[in-house]
Amino acid sequence: MIYFHIPFCKQACHYCDFHFSTSLKYKEDMLQAMHKELQIRASYLEDKTVQSIYFGGGTPSILEADEVSRLIDQVGRYFEIATGAEITLEANPDDLDKVKIQKLRNTPINRFSIGIQSFYEEDLKWMNRAHNALEAQSSIMRVQDAGFENITCDLIYGYPLLTDEKWKSNMQRLIDFEIPHISSYAMTVENRTALDHFIKQGTAAPLNEDQSAEQMLILIETLISKGFEHYEISNFAKPGKYAKHNTNYWKGKHYLGIGPSAHSFNGTSRAWNIANNAKYCTGILENSFHLETEQLSLEDRVNEYIMTSLRTMWGIDLDKVKNDFGADIENYLTKEVRQFVEKGEVELTDHTLRLTSAGKLVADHIASALFLIDETQL
Repeated sequence: MIYFHIPFCKQACHYCDFHFSTSLKYKEDMLQAMHKELQIRASYLEDKTVQSIYFGGGTPSILEADEVSRLIDQVGRYFEIATGAEITLEANPDDLDKVKIQKLRNTPINRFSIGIQSFYEEDLKWMNRAHNALEAQSSIMRVQDAGFENITCDLIYGYPLLTDEKWKSNMQRLIDFEIPHISSYAMTVENRTALDHFIKQGTAAPLNEDQSAEQMLILIETLISKGFEHYEISNFAKPGKYAKHNTNYWKGKHYLGIGPSAHSFNGTSRAWNIANNAKYCTGILENSFHLETEQLSLEDRVNEYIMTSLRTMWGIDLDKVKNDFGADIENYLTKEVRQFVEKGEVELTDHTLRLTSAGKLVADHIASALFLIDETQL
């Protein structure tokens, strides 16, 4: 898997703490650096067959279609792009005009991830999104009219303006559009974001955990009743329409991240680029780039598996745990999970641990409680 972090946005959403810049001044330098990083780091992945390419950010749809194509071509120079590979572009609705979509139709892009977030004007303004309510709807229609069927849309819940009625309406819009994959996230307050500042200053209402929990339950009930599978905590898909790229993340497949702040994983190590556009570009282009690498201990690898697998409908496979990490780790997990099984938050069936609906509300708490701190726990 190859991930490109495109660190540019038209404006900053009030809740976002991802790495990006609102200036496109050094976009060409950035693209040259990404081309070179692919060349330098291609050996990080042993398997040279790429099943998925994902353009995230930031706002990848801010790139021109030919710039996207050149990056994909560069992947093809050092890897074999599998037939039928999933190639996803994250996009903001305001970027998806008819001309842009037609140009993207002539690239290898075959999947769109559209950041809708809400179909309500007042909500989008509160978030400081770059698009408006009309663009939220029309962008989906234009992408579908151009022949794209593999589409996912993002929605956010759990913020003060979102009543349960508006929340149900947002979901129903995507259901009516026959979107096959929906990603939905609870609003969170990240340090040093505009939303964090507004809440501390008293100019924005704080978030309500009970509201988030209730709207998550509404989300699950609504989409499952419409034939979606809740295959990961924040992701729902019609049968067979799972996101290949993200599913491979959760299943522990190896990936190479290109661009500032991008992370990589090859099974034994984790690496990440500096989250600074200027330093990233200068370092790559001058052959002294800033890359941090961490060799993963047994505890790291066990915890990575717990964290990612528990979030999915496939759960933690205790046979895999035994085969990959040893019987002591399997016994440890079986013992530690009992408290959550007794509470009805985890179910143990077919030697697999899966979250129940109640457990999905406290997934991070359960995962952290199961983490292996050191081998003295065994």
